[in-house]
Parts: sequence; C-alpha cells; structure tokens
Amino acid sequence: MMLNKIIQNIKGDKWIWFTILILFIFSLLAVYSATGTLAYRSRGGQTEFYLIKQLVLMFGGIGLIYLTHLVNYKYFSRISQIFFYISILLLIITLFFGTDINHAKRWLTLPVVNLTFQTSDFAKLALIMYLARLLSKQQDNMKAFKEGFQNMIMPVFIICALIAPEDLSSALVLFATSVLVLFIGRVNLLYIGGLFGISILGLVVFVTVLFSMPEEKIREIGRLGTAKSRIISFAPGMFGDGEESRTAEPFQVTQAKIAIAKGGVFPNGPGNSQQKNFLPHPYSDYIFAIIIEEYGLLGGAFIVFMYLFFLFRTALMIRKTPKAFGAILAFGLAITLVIQAMINMGVAVNLLPVTGLTLPLVSMGGSSTLFTSLAFGIILSVSRDIEVSKEKMLDLVEEIAVGN
Repeated sequence: MMLNKIIQNIKGDKWIWFTILILFIFSLLAVYSATGTLAYRSRGGQTEFYLIKQLVLMFGGIGLIYLTHLVNYKYFSRISQIFFYISILLLIITLFFGTDINHAKRWLTLPVVNLTFQTSDFAKLALIMYLARLLSKQQDNMKAFKEGFQNMIMPVFIICALIAPEDLSSALVLFATSVLVLFIGRVNLLYIGGLFGISILGLVVFVTVLFSMPEEKIREIGRLGTAKSRIISFAPGMFGDGEESRTAEPFQVTQAKIAIAKGGVFPNGPGNSQQKNFLPHPYSDYIFAIIIEEYGLLGGAFIVFMYLFFLFRTALMIRKTPKAFGAILAFGLAITLVIQAMINMGVAVNLLPVTGLTLPLVSMGGSSTLFTSLAFGIILSVSRDIEVSKEKMLDLVEEIAVGN
C-alpha cells in the first residue's frame, strides 16, 4: 500500500530517473569489483563490506532524490541564500581545522557520529543555486555592469578562492562551470569575455610564478608541489626537462593506461579486472578505467552516453520551464555534474591532468554521493513542477469542456 503510494508520487522526467538507476547499478558492480584489494587490506577480506556500504548509499541517495523532487523548486531560491553563507563558513573552518586525508585538508569531521564530508561538494551545489537565484532576479538588467556582472562574479570568486588552497583543480573546474552558468543566464558576452581573458592571464601568471619558485619554498606552501607535479606529468615536454621529463608520468596514469589497454573493445566481464590490484583509488578517481577494463570500450562509451543523454533530457525539460530560476537552476546543476563526469573520464584516459574528481553516482563515495543525489533531486523537482502544471492545465481544460 505504502509502496504503491510512493510509486504514484514519482514525477518528473522518467528518462532522467532511468539514467540515475543505470548509473547506480554500474556503481554497485564496479565498486564491488574495484574494492576487492582494499577489503583484504582494511577489512580482513570482507569483500561484501563495501558492497553493502555502497548499497546503503545508493538507497539513501535514491531516497534523498525522491524526497527532494517532491519539494517545489521555488523554495530552493530562498534556501540558496542560506546554503551560500553556510558554505562560506564551512570552507573557512575547513581551511583551518579540516581533517587531513591524503595530505589535503578538504574534509570536516562531524562530532559524535565521526563522519567526514568534503565541504567543497556542498559549496559547489550552494554556489550554482545562488547564481541561479541572482541571474533569475536580474534578467531585465543584464546590460548594466553592477547587476549583470559584479554581483554575479563576486560569489564565484569568494567560493573558488576558499576551495583553491587545498583543491585547486576543483576550484578551477567550479570557476569554469560558473562562467558557463553566467552565459546560460544571459550575462553580457563582453563581461564574460573579459572575465575569461583575465582568468587565462591569471592562470599563466600562476604557472609562471610556480615554476620560478625554489623547490624548498613550494614545499612549504600548501599543495603547490602537487599542482606543479601534475602539470609536469601532463605536459612534460613543455614544463619538464631532463630526468624530470622522463619520470614525469605518475604511477596511477600508467596503471590506468594498462587497464584501458587490457579492456579492449568488448566486455571481459564483471570482476575480471587485474589492474584494480595495482591502480590507486580504482573505486573512486579511476573507476572509469576499471569499467573499461571489465566492460570494454563499449561499456565506457555507454557510460559517456548516459551522462550526455541526461544533459540532453535536461535541455529538453528546461525549454518547457516558464520561470527563469527553474531553467537556470536545472541546467546549471546538470552541466556541473556532466562536466565533472567528463573531467573524471578524461583523467582516466589521460586526456586531462590528474584532478581527483569523482565520477558522479558511480564512484564509491559518502557525502559526495548524497550531495550529487540532492542535485539530481532538485533537477527532478523542476521537471515535476512542469509535469504537475501540465496535469492541472489538462484538468482545467477538461472541466471547461464538461461545463460547456
């Protein structure tokens, strides 16, 4: 009885729901396979532990998507203000009191329950929501500098600046995504072009200063050493020289290439990956390489297709959205998730430098899975509003027809 009621209340684009389920299923299969070695090292061979953990996260994520999609998306406009200011506070706390994991302070540990979460995941969601609110309220004043640019870009700079010291790659990706959201929100192209030019200039200056600094000084300042090594490993001919160039490629990049080469075109079958025993973080950062090794290029192409299909369905959906806030919110969150997915897969196949970004809904995760689920739920909330409005309109037309 209760299950039937829940099913009846499921609204929104059914194809987006289908995409979510497919990605979660791939996640269960890939995570169970990729965590075998980790289970033997940390859980005494209990290989089912991480499968059960991922199952719990999956059902928790689906439950969060379901509950979020029932909320009228217009409420997220007010909530975005609260989220934005909370995210700033959390990022500041993380900078000074963050939990150090893998030599980076990106996490906060919740007292009592002793659970960690990455504050930048929450900040990404909060920023896109906040930008959607600002853009929707200033659609008639986009040509003015203050409303069309200054008030929009300052929140982006603040959040990205707070993320950058411990996670430069995520900050750069979020900045680029935010600029794309500004473009979607019809901010004057002149302002966006100027911002893009300033950003490129700033990046060039940063790289120049980084490579001119003494190694001793670099090691003293945050994660500058990590940033430099990743730049060299991605383009050794341009930034490295001598022995540095020959040994530039990181171990995980080499192992990911081997996994992809072993994958071939057709599937080898679930659980048949060999590189999961050698590849660092095969269940998170490099899970796409494991998917290709086990499911072949066809499986990898299918995953790419699912993310692009999700973006396509969202683009079709927002064409029917009557309010600017709903359209910008849904497409902004969708493009954020898809860009993150494409970067993760690009890193796995060595098209992009190492970033540490996970594959949304597929990589093993904790808080990242829940924040991603919340983003999907908000997108489906916009879709549900369109569907409910359409049903009300049809009911009204039917009542008028019966009355006549």
